[in-house]
Amino acid sequence: MKKIITVVGARPQFIKAATLSRQFQLLGIDELLIHTGQHFDANMSEIFFAEMEIPKPAYQLDIHCLTHGAMTGRMLEGIEEILLKEKPDAVMVYGDTNSTLAGALAASKLHIPVIHVEAGLRSFNMQMPEEINRILTDRISNFLFCPTDAAVKNLQREGFENMPIKIIKNGDVMQDAALYYAAKAEQKSDILKKNGLSKFVLATIHRQENTDSPENLRNIINGLNEINRQIPVVVPIHPRTRNILSQLNIIPEFKLIDPVGYFDMIMLLKSCELAITDSGGVQKEAFFFGKHCITLREQTEWVELVENGFNILVGNDASKLNEAFEFFKTKKSDFSLNLYGNGHAAEKAARFISQI
Repeated sequence: MKKIITVVGARPQFIKAATLSRQFQLLGIDELLIHTGQHFDANMSEIFFAEMEIPKPAYQLDIHCLTHGAMTGRMLEGIEEILLKEKPDAVMVYGDTNSTLAGALAASKLHIPVIHVEAGLRSFNMQMPEEINRILTDRISNFLFCPTDAAVKNLQREGFENMPIKIIKNGDVMQDAALYYAAKAEQKSDILKKNGLSKFVLATIHRQENTDSPENLRNIINGLNEINRQIPVVVPIHPRTRNILSQLNIIPEFKLIDPVGYFDMIMLLKSCELAITDSGGVQKEAFFFGKHCITLREQTEWVELVENGFNILVGNDASKLNEAFEFFKTKKSDFSLNLYGNGHAAEKAARFISQI
């Protein structure tokens, strides 16, 4: 029986990992999860794992609230110790967090094959820590599972075809997760009733370049205020960002709600008229649920959404934000386009891994 160790550190990674964990169980592959603790979340309780049908982590490192270097270093040390003890056949990492890079580094230095899920993504913005993490992780991985054609092309342009690395386009496991959990969200979530929501625009703001810049944040809030005069805008917002708004005396005219869990987020996305976000995940999830998206960034890793007219990049420009909103009010799109594997990405990846 193959033994795989999966390294995760943030809630989205657990949700992604759950898609492959289900497939591993079907194929008889033994998997152990390491939770680095990168994104500390008091809600990561036994109830969370039970509701999401996610295997409980075999190891919890509880490493968080440190600088990038300190965090990555301590994770590397902790993961290495576990790998020496468990001697897995491969280590699997997801995405672009410090946990991703630490897991890949620990495994590669011990000559354990590295599997990178969500490989090949590029924003081409080296100011983003995520861009550094994903480039380095790709370079030291052995198996690169790419969610899109664009991701494969990025790797080809960077010469990965000339390296002893296997590139596989399997699709996006986040679509698998969104489709799998959608029915459960209908039963578990009362977010719409609790907040009296019917016709609304959903917005999220969390990136530091937006929340930590008074000018950028003010521009975004002004743009959302203008949209709110036509249709209610709802923003799940972190307490830290709420405090920044208060300190800067920036007054949102729209509805602020507390941060929401995955089931609630699915229901908000399924029910909204339009999504506005600076999150990479929400851009895709909007597409999965047939919604257009306006992205509060200058670049995106998910270029196919822009190229096919599902997404518009506006940065923090309030006028561009409102122009995009007006454009999408009447736009019709074919959301059946198969950009991300239509829910079979994890199955394809697991079958390949079982034959390694």
